[in-house]
Amino acid sequence: MSDDRRLALIMNPAAAGGRALRLLPRVQEELASLGLAHRVVETRDIAHASEAAREASTAGEIVVAMGGDGLVGTLAGAIGREGTLGVIPAGRGNDFARELSIPEDVRAACSVLALGTVRELDLGEANGKPFACIASVGFDSDANRIANEARLIRGNLVYLYAAVRALAAWRPARFTVTLDGAEHGFEGYTVVVANSRFYGGGMQVAPAANLTDGLLDLVFVGKNSKLRFLANLPKVFSGKHLGLDYIETHRGREVEIRADRPFDVYADGDVLTELPATARVIPGAMRVIAPR
Repeated sequence: MSDDRRLALIMNPAAAGGRALRLLPRVQEELASLGLAHRVVETRDIAHASEAAREASTAGEIVVAMGGDGLVGTLAGAIGREGTLGVIPAGRGNDFARELSIPEDVRAACSVLALGTVRELDLGEANGKPFACIASVGFDSDANRIANEARLIRGNLVYLYAAVRALAAWRPARFTVTLDGAEHGFEGYTVVVANSRFYGGGMQVAPAANLTDGLLDLVFVGKNSKLRFLANLPKVFSGKHLGLDYIETHRGREVEIRADRPFDVYADGDVLTELPATARVIPGAMRVIAPR
């Protein structure tokens, strides 16, 4: 990358309870010390963020997502493979940064923007809307909604809190999943569609997922008792949950998901679309600055 790179920091001021806004002065100080010219755009909504990213990319700027994982997917989808995306982790989960080993430390993250290398990575898409890491539906829909509504609990603890709260009212759903033309049906908790390994602030729900293999990894969480589900939840952080008898995994390029009742599809912490949903992988669709 050339030394005359210019950055457009696309920032969600509300991300993680205002974390991006609090970090901004330090980020600007570090970028200035590295000699990186930059400007800041505070987003109003997804449409505004996408428009700002497209304008910046067209003008030859590197688009930097300063917020959570949802912002990363939105901006990656907006600029496509013609643009270049940088990431300063400022969300709650920061799972995309975790996947690429982009540090949460401000100085180290800014250093990646200055010295990192550009990698071509796959992008997920559900009903035409982009996501960077993982889309999921079912029990996860309820848990994500509760996590997003929580105001008193900060950091990754909110995901555990949300899971326990969602579990109390949960009743099994019937899912029909068509993967590359083959139909699978099961009753249970969740369908996970993974472009990368992590969600929920470090839960390694799809340990084999790879951002460069041109495939989506699917995880089905089948029916079992609530007590057993809760007892095994910590195993998701290490990926050891895949050995459980109610977990099923698949891999493919395009998947259609239906259920016996309405669900929102959440991706990277935000509502992306609703069922029925068709998700696919777009190989090499985003160019991201990552550590060397």
